[in-house]
Amino acid sequence: QVLFVESGGGLVLPGGSLRLSCAVSGISLSNYRMGWYRQADGKQRELVAGIGRFGSKDYAEAVKGRFAISRDNGKNTVYLQMNSLKPEDTAVYYCNGAWGDLVDSWGQGTQVTVSS
Repeated sequence: QVLFVESGGGLVLPGGSLRLSCAVSGISLSNYRMGWYRQADGKQRELVAGIGRFGSKDYAEAVKGRFAISRDNGKNTVYLQMNSLKPEDTAVYYCNGAWGDLVDSWGQGTQVTVSS
């Protein structure tokens, strides 16, 4: 059974930063391309950042230059550093496999709220 446990969300002022973590169990992270997704109220879940097995990275246009994804295969953990946060970044953030490595199991996510 694959489990994703996301953490690190919270309430932050516009322009602030947060670092999200995703602890993964049930798979060997090194074998998976991984991603961070988000789902805002009333919207579909979208992939915002992905990282390949060997560290290649890609980002949605809306977060390029502000978000940074990383991975620690030894800790089976994926991270998302979010800087210069905007109100439109408000969403529940999830991690899962990316680019064909999606796993049919989702964690509870972590809520990020950007508001003054």
